[in-house]
Amino acid sequence: MRITSVEAFRISARLCLVRIGTDGPHTGWGEATLESRTGAVAAAVEELAELLLGHDPRRIEWHHQRLRKGGFYRGGPVLGSAVAGLDQALWDLKGKALGAPVHELLGGPARDRVRVYTSASGVSTDGMVERARELVAAGYTAVKTAPELVLGYLDVPSVLDGLVEHWAALRAAIGRDVDLALDLHGRFSPAASRRLLARLDGIDPLFVEEPLPPELQRDLGPLCASTSVPIATGERLYDRWEVSDVIDSGIAVLQPDLAHAHGISEVVRIAALADLHGVQLAPHCATGPLALAACLQVDLAVPNVLVQECPMEVHRPGEHPWSRLLVGWPFVFADGYLLPPTGPGLGVEVDEDEVRRSAVSPAGGNSPVWAQPDGSYAEW
Repeated sequence: MRITSVEAFRISARLCLVRIGTDGPHTGWGEATLESRTGAVAAAVEELAELLLGHDPRRIEWHHQRLRKGGFYRGGPVLGSAVAGLDQALWDLKGKALGAPVHELLGGPARDRVRVYTSASGVSTDGMVERARELVAAGYTAVKTAPELVLGYLDVPSVLDGLVEHWAALRAAIGRDVDLALDLHGRFSPAASRRLLARLDGIDPLFVEEPLPPELQRDLGPLCASTSVPIATGERLYDRWEVSDVIDSGIAVLQPDLAHAHGISEVVRIAALADLHGVQLAPHCATGPLALAACLQVDLAVPNVLVQECPMEVHRPGEHPWSRLLVGWPFVFADGYLLPPTGPGLGVEVDEDEVRRSAVSPAGGNSPVWAQPDGSYAEW
């Protein structure tokens, strides 16, 4: 079997799929989405194609090394996302060729099902609470929310008090048998994070995600030491070397993104590194259906997975806009969990004709760019 084609399909500013074709009956699909930068990633996939064409797709590790290191310069979100999509597609191809799901190729399932959470964010407290109650009624046992406002380096006390009241209302609405995660989205300074974490008594979050921007990861150690609240980070760490700089900082949860962190091959290694430090994985997934499918394959095979982020309405089969890109609905939701996909490879069948149609006129949807009251940049 030889690779005959490598294609990137930019569906929108927040979705980019890749396809690896062969001279045999099988094709492999993956997701190389870097939100707001899908054009750059698609170009990177095109450049990397020359390393794949004409070669046997089943040599996944050989390809992974060449894709990551073959251009001398390495790392970062654009290359990491391009390699991620291609790596997923290679695993998908190999699974299809062998008639087995990827998690079987990774050693078989470490669990029978994967616990998932999804977003209950909302600008108003009433809207957030209504959304959370809907999710709990649907069977979710964990939800996540994020502040929907511009935050300063050090805000007045009323801003932090208002956030805590907002989240306390959510905790009261869902009760203490449902987990609540708080995503700070990298918007807080170290000083502001310390102030906020000290106010969270009674809310008892499952974890607080990205309390610091990625360039200040060095400050995670002191921050973790200052609080009993479990801290999570990792969606903007792209390989095990970047993870190694923070893994012993005291974080409780690591959140590598299967569409950014060089794919299945690298995230399995990241999981092993986290396991050495007693850190659990909650893979980040805020993009499309193939990224979620790749996450599930890793979640099933890796022992130290806490919970999986879910960007789609999996409790409402077929309602998410991206469902049109699939043949059938592979995500089976039951009692707060996703069941193992039954198909080979990633367990997802792509509607290639629909993907090609959708890529003709990619949709917009770049992430917003916020400003402080004085006009300076504000973290979104």
